[in-house]
Amino acid sequence: MWIRLGARLIDGIITGVVVFALSFAFYASDSYGIVAGVLSGLLPFAYFVGFEVSQGWTPAKKLLGLSVRGPGGTPKPTAKQSAIRNAFMLLSIIPWVGWALGLVADIIIGVTINGSPTKQGKHDELAGGTQVVQG
Repeated sequence: MWIRLGARLIDGIITGVVVFALSFAFYASDSYGIVAGVLSGLLPFAYFVGFEVSQGWTPAKKLLGLSVRGPGGTPKPTAKQSAIRNAFMLLSIIPWVGWALGLVADIIIGVTINGSPTKQGKHDELAGGTQVVQG
């Protein structure tokens, strides 16, 4: 579980830098908060789905020797499976409470990964049985 958390943090830093840079362009605008909120959910979601579907890993997962498998051990999840698996990231778009809902989702995912003999979280289960594996 800890290696997955490390990969999530590294990917979070990568996407966070991009979100910050793009949001900064709107800093002086009245719509800054809305733009930053939407970008903070959509960009990471697109990043994870795009890499998982096309490569079977995100850059941080690749760096740490992990990959995402589709149900039944297929080499990569489908777009639908990856979108379901990563849908919790979109919670941050919800004004005022999105951060709290995202935190709750992160905790649920962490607890379910830790409690699973196959190390699959609730998000993996909802996606039909996706799995993060070594290699």
